[in-house]
Order: sequence, then structure tokens, then C-alpha cells
Amino acid sequence: MIGKVEQYLLDKIQEKDTIHFTLVDPDKSSGYDCAKIATKAEKGGTSAIMIGGSTLASQTELDEAVKKIKNNVKIPVILFPNGPIGVSKYADALWFMSLLNSQNPYYFIDAQMISAPIVKKHQLEAIPMGYIIAGEGCVAGYIGQARYLSFKHNKLAVGYSLAAETLGMRFVYLEAGSGAPEPIPPKMIGAVTKYADIPIIVGGGIREPNAALAAKKAGASAIVTGTLVEEESEVEDRIREIVKAISD
Repeated sequence: MIGKVEQYLLDKIQEKDTIHFTLVDPDKSSGYDCAKIATKAEKGGTSAIMIGGSTLASQTELDEAVKKIKNNVKIPVILFPNGPIGVSKYADALWFMSLLNSQNPYYFIDAQMISAPIVKKHQLEAIPMGYIIAGEGCVAGYIGQARYLSFKHNKLAVGYSLAAETLGMRFVYLEAGSGAPEPIPPKMIGAVTKYADIPIIVGGGIREPNAALAAKKAGASAIVTGTLVEEESEVEDRIREIVKAISD
């Protein structure tokens, strides 16, 4: 069953074609700083806040960050967990995801088996998503033990995405890794969106409006930026530039 947050995302995609998510990591920023980033990102036009990633933050740090963010923004706060420790009962929803090209069963089914009872207990809205790490993968690829997926292997990306869709997942996230030297190429995005009928999220290495626009033109339904907001002091302005690029 589609929940409130997922319906909000689908409605936004229907309205705007491509939307923007801001990813914050409580391992790199305090709860207070995460809230500041989220507030500026909301003013810049981001549609939702994702929190987590390859974070090594404690449960207490995560909970604190989620609560502070929710006290400061009106848009949804969605968990992007790297395992059971990335689940907080205070969030609006979470991406219940499987790292499809991991070489370790823990990341495509075991972590989900451990997390599912926690999600059920807290009555969190779970949004099923297939997660695919391509290119260098950076820290996310290292931690998730992702099997290397070259940017040239579009057919493999398509295969993983169709597997996600066929298994009943309702989103796919093509990820180059936080701080990646280059984003997912438009050719790979286009190949996936040509065949997959579910929304495709693209992130990693997107720092400039032209890169976001290229992903949009290739068919991406959502763009994620994370390292950008950690490195830039003018978060609101930079987010606004990217949102404007994918909205024009």
C-alpha cells in the first residue's frame, strides 16, 4: 500500500517531472547543523530531506538529527539507512532498500530482515527501493561491498532496475557515490528509464546545475545532492540553482 510520503513524492514528480532531494549525514554534521542545512535546502526548493547514507552515526545522533530537522522543516524527512542502526522512529518514512549489486547478502537481504521488525514496531512508512551503485561507488560502494558496475555497462544497470521493478520495488536509485568525481552518465540513465516504468532517482557527483539538467533530460525523476551541501556555505543558493535547472 502506498503511504502518505510516497504519494507526496509521486504527486510532486507528476507535477514537476523531476524533483530534488537533499541528503544530510549526521556522521558529518551535528543535529543542529543538519537542521540548518535542511532549512536552507527547503528554502532553496528541495522536495524532501534524506538522512543517512554511508553514515557511521550512532542511534542517538541519528534520532537527534531527525528530531531537529523535523522541528525546522515542513517537507518530509526520509531515512536513507545503511543498516538497522539507520532506522529512527522519528522520521516520516524510510527507503526500504536493497543494494542489488552487493557481493554481500547482508546488504541485499539480511539487513532488511533485521530491520523489518523495527520498521513494523515503529509503524514507519517503508518505501521499497532498488539501490544500484555504479562507477567508483566511493564510500557507499566500499561499505556496501558493491560489485563494480562500470558506467559502460548500461545493460547491467537496466537488468538490475527491471529486477527491482519485477520484485515489486517502487523506486530505483542509481548512485555514483557521495563525492564521486563524476555523476551517473546520461546514457546509463536513459537506458534505464527507457525500460523501467518506476521512478528513477539519480545521485552522486551532481554538483552543478548542468549535471542535474542532463540527468533530468535523460529521464531521472529525482536528483539527490549530498556532498554539495556539506561543502558549500551558500546551501540555499546552490540548491535553488539546481532546482531551477531541473524545473525550467
